Amino acid sequence: MTSTGRFAPSPSGRMHFGNLRTAVAAYLFAKTAARDFLVRIEDIDTGRSRPEFAVASLEDLAALGMVSDKPVVYQSQRHKLYEDALEQLVQKGLVYECYCSRADIAAAASAPHGKPGIYPGTCRNLSTTQRQQKRAELVAQGRKPALRLRAPENLEYTVHDAILGDVTGMLHDFVLRRTDGDWAYQLVVVVDDLEQGIDQVVRGTDLASSAPVQAWLTETLGGTTPEYAHIPLVINTQGQRLAKRDKSVTRPELKALGWTDQKILLKALETLGWSEGKDSGLLELDTKAILERAVQNWEFGMLPKEPVVFHG
Repeated sequence: MTSTGRFAPSPSGRMHFGNLRTAVAAYLFAKTAARDFLVRIEDIDTGRSRPEFAVASLEDLAALGMVSDKPVVYQSQRHKLYEDALEQLVQKGLVYECYCSRADIAAAASAPHGKPGIYPGTCRNLSTTQRQQKRAELVAQGRKPALRLRAPENLEYTVHDAILGDVTGMLHDFVLRRTDGDWAYQLVVVVDDLEQGIDQVVRGTDLASSAPVQAWLTETLGGTTPEYAHIPLVINTQGQRLAKRDKSVTRPELKALGWTDQKILLKALETLGWSEGKDSGLLELDTKAILERAVQNWEFGMLPKEPVVFHG
């Protein structure tokens, strides 16, 4: 199978400059290593995902010269894959029902020995009778239990990151399927990467903490851990991670301020360490030609090691 990198936006809104920059980074990492570049729409969250934002994401990427080398995949069309993966985990004894509400989990995390972001295992070892009682209580409330991974206890897992070095995290009982029936990110991203043959994952440092558990799950499902590269984020002038709440950061907003697609792309490339100077004539090229020029000259060592401030 061809070596492959990917960019996987969530269509919960228009992509901002930080998202576009990550896409350019993923493209550069893939193409400079002679990999295919795939785009996957992560629209599994039915409460937040919108088709119009998926369309807009693909339009933004194409405008900056980035088109998937294979047909774009939508998570919302891949439920059978996730069902099969869940069944694999069930057969391994690695799935259990969780009856906790968000309030229950928040209270446990704020307890003296609680760990924020780590499920305390409240429902992990319930008896059959207790499970029947808890399940009946949820049914009376019109709810269903979530499904959690039964991870090895007190096991730290380490993956190597091309930028951060070794990243170590404690395995924990994360959700596989939510109480509303939606699939959880940690499961579907692993299943998708496995099925698509993704062996290179480039994304922001805010997702680095997910790498150990995703790598462990990848190997548990019979795959090989991909190469990880978590790039420093784009931040605003207040030092906060760039987000859709910031003004004038999406492609349409930047174009309304007079930015061309070439300028947006060149700004993203500049924040990734590549520039041929303002008098190089790059603004006269189309974005695809600019990207091809960058692929020929960009190197991993050019990447800044600190967050980049976006001034607009």
